[in-house]
Amino acid sequence: MFTYTLRRLLLAVPTVLVISLVIFMLLELAPGDPMADMPLTIPPEVRAKMREALGLDQPSYVRYLLWLKQFFWVEPLHLIDIWFGTSYGEGMQRVVSWQTRSPVVDLIAQRLPQTLWVVGMGYFIGVSLAIPIGVLSAYKQYSWFDQLGTFVSMIGFSVPTFFTGVLLIVVFSVTLNWLPSIYDTTLVVNSWSTFVLQVKQMIMPIMVLALFNAAQISRFMRASMLDNLQQDYVRTARAKGMTEKVVVLLHVLRNSLIPVVTVIALGVPSIFAGAIITEQVFKVNGLGQLLINAIQSNDLPMVQTLTFIFAVLIVTFNLIADVLYGILDPRIRYD
Repeated sequence: MFTYTLRRLLLAVPTVLVISLVIFMLLELAPGDPMADMPLTIPPEVRAKMREALGLDQPSYVRYLLWLKQFFWVEPLHLIDIWFGTSYGEGMQRVVSWQTRSPVVDLIAQRLPQTLWVVGMGYFIGVSLAIPIGVLSAYKQYSWFDQLGTFVSMIGFSVPTFFTGVLLIVVFSVTLNWLPSIYDTTLVVNSWSTFVLQVKQMIMPIMVLALFNAAQISRFMRASMLDNLQQDYVRTARAKGMTEKVVVLLHVLRNSLIPVVTVIALGVPSIFAGAIITEQVFKVNGLGQLLINAIQSNDLPMVQTLTFIFAVLIVTFNLIADVLYGILDPRIRYD
């Protein structure tokens, strides 16, 4: 197990570097110019100095190496400065947004709490509901619970999240006037009343995301449970006199979680990526909206950094999923 984990970690390094090169070059070749929105009255020499200040006068390979250095060295030191009050990263050039002229990591740090609260809570609730629903649906196949769970899952997975979000706004905001339709990101929770407002404005976006995630994962869980319930080891365990609870929850559930772990682990990076559509519907000022605004304004440093962070998270959680295989199934031996 240790040898496999070490080998995967060593393989992840060139994988991340190749991904960074692909992301950087694709966005470099994309049409657009950060100077396009500048007034035409700006003299050419001033425009040239502005391009030089943004580093656009340097070759692509130089900008790529500087971008990697800033991403892996300068910005981590800056985060250490924030957390521990040190001065390791002071005076170092940092990745700056072309749109706001502010450091990219500072902008991401401002938006990340909103995304983690809304998208993270929606994913956690969705996974917490999906696993028991999938287990019960498989164990009680073709029962009324299975039929109802299948119906709700098909709706949650088939209906787009923007339609579900608009429908909830029409019902709970416009018709019943129970919940706010727009997420107030400036709200500061410092009393019971503000806490209630925070919970109320989180309900609808969390409902949309939880329904979508639960619908997807519960179908994987049900299919995996049905496959394992027909295996010989289940009949052997029952023949030995084990209780049905032990057979289902200890043996069948553990083996059934192996393929589901991949779905859950690879879905975790989407929490940090933000639910782009849902954040647009409810006006959540998170990372998804930040990425959309950066694309629309041709802010390449912001798009490159966010995309690369998502790619690193996918590689990381893919590795975590592979390691969890050996924990869930002792038959798997990577060494």
